Amino acid sequence: MTEPPGRRERKKAATRQKIADTALRLFLERGYEAVGIRDVAAEADVAVTTLFSHFASKEALVFERDDEFRQLLTRAVTERTAGEPLIPALRHVVHAMVRHCAENGAGPIWRMIDESHALRDYEQSMMVRLAEALATTITADPELACGATTGRAIARFVIAAFSLGRQAADPEAAVDEVFDLIDAAWQARERRDPASA
Repeated sequence: MTEPPGRRERKKAATRQKIADTALRLFLERGYEAVGIRDVAAEADVAVTTLFSHFASKEALVFERDDEFRQLLTRAVTERTAGEPLIPALRHVVHAMVRHCAENGAGPIWRMIDESHALRDYEQSMMVRLAEALATTITADPELACGATTGRAIARFVIAAFSLGRQAADPEAAVDEVFDLIDAAWQARERRDPASA
């Protein structure tokens, strides 16, 4: 007898979270470089193949919300109500993402990332992927009437707001500061080309 889809998805999500939590604990206890994939799999009581079915790489274990962040950003565009402005919707999502990254206990994780060349490189590639996904979604929205160059520029600034916000002493203020610039640029575009409003 097969399991109902809802139960199967819940079990899959629980396994994924268990692996991510185990990996993070081991990385913080022993150091990122000292822990291997086999160590994580053994501690989480899963096969290495199971671990790789959830995470494409060791670095992805640290950035386990990468895909969720991508979905949040793209849904901020695609799930807007008719006529809802783009920039406030994106600002709201980026604030939520930065709050997650600044939660209590996140400091040691970010120090570990900052001290690891592999993790810093992965974070940079993740930011590029997030920006590209967001740019594609913005450009594809017919209501926004936005060309590829404008879409990519806006997306890169949005991801910069996320990156700068997570590093700032006052994350909320940093995000708002960047979004004020994004909003001003977007409004200037709409004044220049009323058809895009």
